[in-house]
Amino acid sequence: MIASKQVSSRETVDAHLARIEAVNPHLNAVVRVLADEARSAADAADRAVLAGDALGPLHGVPCTVKENIDLAGTPTTSGLHAFADAIAATDAPVVERMRRAGAIPIGRTNLPDLGLRVHTDSSLHGLTRNPWHPGRTAGGSSGGEGSALASGMSPIGMGNDIGGSLRNPAHCCGIASIKPTTGVIPSATCIPPEDFAISFQMMAVQGVMARRVADVRTGLQVVAGQHHRDPVSLPVQLLGLAPGQRARIAVLAEPPGSPTHPGVAAVVRAAGAALEAAGHELVDNPPPRYVEVLEMWSRLLSLDLRHQYPLLQMVMGPDALRFLAGGMATFPDLSLDEALTDFGRRQSLQRAWAQWFEGVDALICPVWTTPAFEHGFDIASPESGAATLDLMRPVMPANFLGLPAAAVSAGVADGLPVAVQVVGPAFSDLRCLTLAEQIDEALGLQTPIDPVLV
Repeated sequence: MIASKQVSSRETVDAHLARIEAVNPHLNAVVRVLADEARSAADAADRAVLAGDALGPLHGVPCTVKENIDLAGTPTTSGLHAFADAIAATDAPVVERMRRAGAIPIGRTNLPDLGLRVHTDSSLHGLTRNPWHPGRTAGGSSGGEGSALASGMSPIGMGNDIGGSLRNPAHCCGIASIKPTTGVIPSATCIPPEDFAISFQMMAVQGVMARRVADVRTGLQVVAGQHHRDPVSLPVQLLGLAPGQRARIAVLAEPPGSPTHPGVAAVVRAAGAALEAAGHELVDNPPPRYVEVLEMWSRLLSLDLRHQYPLLQMVMGPDALRFLAGGMATFPDLSLDEALTDFGRRQSLQRAWAQWFEGVDALICPVWTTPAFEHGFDIASPESGAATLDLMRPVMPANFLGLPAAAVSAGVADGLPVAVQVVGPAFSDLRCLTLAEQIDEALGLQTPIDPVLV
């Protein structure tokens, strides 16, 4: 619409700023508004349209950026008081590429302390609410993005994911996202420490969030590719589906390990049925060594968290530390020999899944095995902390194995959104998005929504 002059970028930016002013007081999703900078950039974008300049795919479109991703001239707080004034001197690669495509940052969004919680309640900025239900979590750690997108404060945003942090808010808030194949989207920061711990190097990724899968695809194609600041980023050709191509899809409605809410399982089965109706083949072929993969995600992450815990205690708030301590209590304390053995086991599991994907094009499964939980459930007791790790177990394989996983809302349970994941073999990111978009077209929820206030 901007490119064809149906609306101006200034009108678009002003509309989103007005929406932030109207609904953000109820949600606390956007924690820093960049009104003056955004309006100035929008005016420049409109001049470029009038001049007939070449336009990028996101020319003049507002976007939001999670506050652990560098946006030059603003603090990369990671939700911490200690980093409240940690001003980034330069953009992260994903922000650099979004700007190059014409996008205009209009705000920074909330996250839990250091992104190490699946419930967005920051010791710096406070609690983010879910627009579908004020008493339920928006997910985490990109919960500010999820809430902002679902309520119409932003059309597209940037987050990251080591344990579902792009997909958890998609499930809780009724939007779409993708956890890309490891290495597809570059990651870098200018805020010390600039070098990531081992588990983060192996399992954490940057990613794109939006209300519709088509917009997630556009964003992915904008930010993907090798970047000199990230030595493990890759110049890859992502695999998709040819028009009319029939995919073989395994449906795992109730992942092993613990129970799945019947409403969530029903939505996953409905997504599988929608894909079957679109011409794809459903196969009864569960992925190999599933529970072992879940255990290994915990073991790998615990290596770094235990090593860093004395430093984390110095900067994280009490609620965030309570969740972290509860999680570590369930994780094993590994010896060096055990840790080294685990790295060999990881490759064995990656190979087993890669071989399994020779007979299957994609896996459909839940994001969480329950609808969004009540605020504070994850730290209410040791039992509820363990239950939180249980309910998020379907997100773990994609991180541990480095696989792409698109998340798309496909229904409701107990009046709350339910998202499904489309997981594929490495570098099949576009295939996952194509299948997710077919689910979106058949079953997707209507957003943006006005926040529910009672």
